[in-house]
Amino acid sequence: MADWRVAREEMVARVRGRGGIGEEVAGALRAVPRHLFLPGVPPETAYRDEAIVTRRDAEGRPVSSSSQPTIMAVMLEQLGMEPGHRVLEVGAGTGYNAALLAYLAGPGGRVTSVDIDPDLVGRARGHLAEAGFTGVEVVCGDGAEGFAPGAPYDRVIATVGVWDLFPAWLEQLAPGGRIVAPVDLNGVQRSVALERADGRWTSRSAVACGFMRLRGPFAGPEVLRPLDPESELMISLPRARKTGDVLAALGGPAAELPSGVDAGPAALADGFGLWLAAHEPRWCLLSESRPRWLTAGAAGGPGFTMVMGIVEDGGLCLLHPREAPAPPVVRAFGSGGAVLAADLLAHLRAWDAAGRPSTPGLRVDVHPGNGHPGSDGNLGDGVQAGNGMQAGDGVLSGGDGRPPGVGARSRAGDDDGSGTAPGDGLVIRKRHTTFVLSWPAARGRT
Repeated sequence: MADWRVAREEMVARVRGRGGIGEEVAGALRAVPRHLFLPGVPPETAYRDEAIVTRRDAEGRPVSSSSQPTIMAVMLEQLGMEPGHRVLEVGAGTGYNAALLAYLAGPGGRVTSVDIDPDLVGRARGHLAEAGFTGVEVVCGDGAEGFAPGAPYDRVIATVGVWDLFPAWLEQLAPGGRIVAPVDLNGVQRSVALERADGRWTSRSAVACGFMRLRGPFAGPEVLRPLDPESELMISLPRARKTGDVLAALGGPAAELPSGVDAGPAALADGFGLWLAAHEPRWCLLSESRPRWLTAGAAGGPGFTMVMGIVEDGGLCLLHPREAPAPPVVRAFGSGGAVLAADLLAHLRAWDAAGRPSTPGLRVDVHPGNGHPGSDGNLGDGVQAGNGMQAGDGVLSGGDGRPPGVGARSRAGDDDGSGTAPGDGLVIRKRHTTFVLSWPAARGRT
């Protein structure tokens, strides 16, 4: 390409066209040359509004990338950077996001980026130096432990998917600070901006996203399992469990059932995807980069297809979105597929009846401690337990079987520890914290 600056400006225009990106973040995108952080990638590719995988493990799972510029920009807006801020970044990647942070922090700020992979640390340092951002400190370490020598921080941002908020982050954050992280909500991710309020952490915004997961001893229970190297078919699960032979099921006969719910791909991927993960411990997500197994799925980017469903040993069902006005269909595979399909359709209809809650209306409250109820039913910080069973690392429903203001009946007593929960919202108990999900705007609907 004759001038990469033209391609960069086109990228910025595309990102801004998606809405919600202010001039400060747009200025950072214009000031930082992304192609210098992606050596060997042609500029016309580097300035596409796409994630670019930079490393895979031996089984083909992506372990490092340069994230899609739009989600990077959205998370920077969530972060609310100001000149002079001290920032901790968890996950150095190529160093590109650290450069954007350094630009926004200005000459009076300080950016520290932590990554567990020494090779990535070395590369990020080199890219930052070549681009002229020599003031960013890139250190090798476990991001879950933060970086105490640079504390306190005005902002903490994670550029990897995390299952929990770690004590070190909370301890190293300055009063009035903010954390932005792609947090795992029972297998799906949402980028949540959190600030302290009344002894807990409360979300200021939430955005759908998808990031590679934190590695190391603080990794969560989520599973990404390669199934077919040729198509790069993979299955995502909220935790390890038996699924049977998924490829054999996909290669066998399928029964197709109409859903009866008129919802397009975007609403299903966002709102129903979160709903299904919150209510169904057997849920799964299948994805592939080269069309072969999921030809009727939802496009997740150029050449990339994703389909959600329910899987267990002996059965599989998948929800296949279609463009409006055609409603989605459910395809059932294996001997147990029809039963799973009925469960999936019940979840879909419950979500529809509840007013189709989605990410823009989501509130996330994070309470310190793992929330095991005591004899008085307290989960800590004022969250009251319901009248039922205690969960381990699972999601619970409201005390009457309904999430507050959402109105859907959830499964109870599953193998992951699901049962009844506080009337304040859907609960996910982590190692260090308790997440409570609610949709305040939908409260009172049935």
